[in-house]
Amino acid sequence: MQYRLIYILFILTSVISYGQVNISVTPDKTDYSSKDIVNLTIILELNGSEYNQQTPLRLPDLSKFNMVGSGSVSSGYMDPETNTVITQYITRVALEPKQKGKVKIGSVLVTINNKIYKTEPFDIFVKDVEKKSVASNSNDVYLNMEIEDREVYQDQPTIAVLKVYSRNIDNFRKVKNIHLPNQDNMNVHPINFNRSEIDPSDYGNMASQVLAMFMIFPNEAGYVEVPSVSASLSSYASKNKILSNKVKLNVKKLPEGSPECFKNAVGNFNVSIFNASNEKVEVKKPLNVVIKVSGEGNLTDMNLPKIAESPDYEFFTPKITSKVVPGTAGIKGEVLANYVIIPKKAGLISIKTEPFAFFNPANKEYVNLGQETLALNAFSHDEIMEARSTVERVNEYTNSLLETVNTPVLKTTTFKVKEKNKFHWNILLTNIAILLGLFVLYLLFKTWQKKRKLIKETVPSKPLGSVAETENEIRQRLKTDINDYFSYLENLKDGGDYQKFFQTVDELDEEVRKEYFQGSTKDFVKFLESYKGVAVAEEYRTLSQKIEIEKFSPVKSAEGIDELLVAIVNLYSKISK
Repeated sequence: MQYRLIYILFILTSVISYGQVNISVTPDKTDYSSKDIVNLTIILELNGSEYNQQTPLRLPDLSKFNMVGSGSVSSGYMDPETNTVITQYITRVALEPKQKGKVKIGSVLVTINNKIYKTEPFDIFVKDVEKKSVASNSNDVYLNMEIEDREVYQDQPTIAVLKVYSRNIDNFRKVKNIHLPNQDNMNVHPINFNRSEIDPSDYGNMASQVLAMFMIFPNEAGYVEVPSVSASLSSYASKNKILSNKVKLNVKKLPEGSPECFKNAVGNFNVSIFNASNEKVEVKKPLNVVIKVSGEGNLTDMNLPKIAESPDYEFFTPKITSKVVPGTAGIKGEVLANYVIIPKKAGLISIKTEPFAFFNPANKEYVNLGQETLALNAFSHDEIMEARSTVERVNEYTNSLLETVNTPVLKTTTFKVKEKNKFHWNILLTNIAILLGLFVLYLLFKTWQKKRKLIKETVPSKPLGSVAETENEIRQRLKTDINDYFSYLENLKDGGDYQKFFQTVDELDEEVRKEYFQGSTKDFVKFLESYKGVAVAEEYRTLSQKIEIEKFSPVKSAEGIDELLVAIVNLYSKISK
């Protein structure tokens, strides 16, 4: 009887060892500091082929942590001693603690063959946790940077939301001068600085308001820490600086097997090339060729495809213009690279771009667009001159003369001679009549101005008012009628007088600054931040840089000047209200 019991125990032991489920959770350590990441390793081992995992691993309540990243790998092998199939699943979870002290991590659950298996809960100890930065006064104002998607690919964007918290709603209007994070391993682009409606009951019985939204493009893999956003808390008594929390991102490295022409484009893009010049292509004469990259992703930060080298032509550094807006998966729109190309030979010329490839994070694959080709037929100077008729030569000379003598008052370019076979005397007489009429109007205006001056001298002086009334009167007297400048700039743009165009832009800027008693551009930017808002000040600073770049550009395009004029009209109309 005793031998039978021993035999039965051996059989049960062999059955238990033949098929079983083991699940465990182990942290990398038990004590953590404020900057440490809690790495949990979850191991699920199935001894036997008859086990069927019915549910994925169910993590415990991790509300006391921020999920930084996760990943899993599986492997299987045959145990030669027992002929048992052993399958092992290893999952790594990276967590960022939100609070200090003793923190409990619960059980991990999994269902296998209609049976629930779980791990034992355990405790870890966090020495300290980085908290929200508080303004150094009694107003109790907090800044918080919230990033929902903390696991992205390299050069893939994630959206951050900046919120302010306080128990006193009146403190929200004191938060100004928001400075977004600036770091070498990421590119930050603002989406908007529009303040949302105030939420009266948010976290911790405090009111909250969204101050800004911005997009972060990390350009290196690994754990990347987003620096704090700073702002000023202004009051009549003092001016303090407040900081937001820092956020850690898990930036995944791009997959292996990228094409040779891949650089750093992440998103979904298209490339095209076209000739922007309307005239015939002539040897040793410049023409404008544009490479357009459109799509959504890191559009403004990626390396654009360039013109490929060729002995048939030469080219110069391009002028980059962009028409982009923030999207849901990055910056979307189009970026134009305007090249000046000079053909070296007559005949058929093929202008090619460099090969271009990008990584699409939605499909997790590389897309190779290859090269784009623009075929042009270049003519020699003699061939172009022989193709012109006598009437075309006379018309070209007349049009050049009218464009040269164009004035801001009389837009003579509208009277350019069309392709006709005879001279129109009616056009000449119309121009003479218009000039005589303008001269008569000028004489009448000067006469009226003299009479008005005499009347002003006879009017008795008004009594002096208060200081505020005097200052308002001076401001109204100095106020500039910017519509006159806009009309004049439009005429200069149409006439192609770009040198005079930029001189007039400088005069307009100086007059508007005088209107607000601001001498330098730097003081004017500070004035706009205080009285017009950060967005208007940033728009003014960006437009000033565009004007300087366009002013000293060796080749100026009518499309670029037109785009610049629209931006000038929009901005200065806001400022001069």
